[in-house]
Amino acid sequence: MTTAAMHVARTGLDAQSNRMRVIANNLANVNTTGFKRDRASFETLSYQTIRAPGAQASADDKYAVGLSLGTGVQMLGTAKIDSQGSINVTENSLDLAIEGGGYFQILQPDGTTGYTRDGNFNLSAEGKIVNDAGMPLQPEITVPDGATSITIGADGTVTAQLQGQTEPSNIGQIQTARFINPAGLSPIGNNILKESAASGTPQVGAANADGRGAIRQGALEQSNVNVVEELVDMIETQRAYEVNSKMISATDDMLKYVNQQL
Repeated sequence: MTTAAMHVARTGLDAQSNRMRVIANNLANVNTTGFKRDRASFETLSYQTIRAPGAQASADDKYAVGLSLGTGVQMLGTAKIDSQGSINVTENSLDLAIEGGGYFQILQPDGTTGYTRDGNFNLSAEGKIVNDAGMPLQPEITVPDGATSITIGADGTVTAQLQGQTEPSNIGQIQTARFINPAGLSPIGNNILKESAASGTPQVGAANADGRGAIRQGALEQSNVNVVEELVDMIETQRAYEVNSKMISATDDMLKYVNQQL
């Protein structure tokens, strides 16, 4: 039974180590545009039932409670916290932020669509609106050569002022995607998330409609990481790790006592 306690404490060390890794990743991305913090969740491992509740204690009596011994803990998963990050005004015409729900759509090199809250866009050599990695925004929008200014409305409508024209020309519309369960999206790096069986299918359409947030031009959404909250979680995790480590030491001392005295 003493070795079982050591095993339980070991699962605690593993769980707290993984939680610390999640917190470290949140803090590392505190300045990452559009980053959504992760939250670790845990669950108990299987219980060893020694005596079931309600088992017969005697001919006339039954046990009011059972006897079950836990076997430890494991990390169940990590979920993205989809709260809104603060909006930082940049006055760059191709910097975009979504105020509310939804994601920009990015065409990846393998032909699949990725989703991101990072609205830090630029123009490619062909005039296409692309992210920092050169992956084009979807639906694809090309800014005509010689455009003097670009205006993007709250619904994603993109207009460009062309030389020699008095009225701006409509060159496309940015569509955003929302998910029933955005916490179920799979992160793949580069500020991009992918659809999963848990997230549901994307509901694509114009921004600022049907639950999709409005697009704000000349601004970027900051990460939603709260440094103070993460530091508190870090201290709590560190203390829990220390307690589990002390449990292993205490169990080891008990085993030494048994070996020496018996």
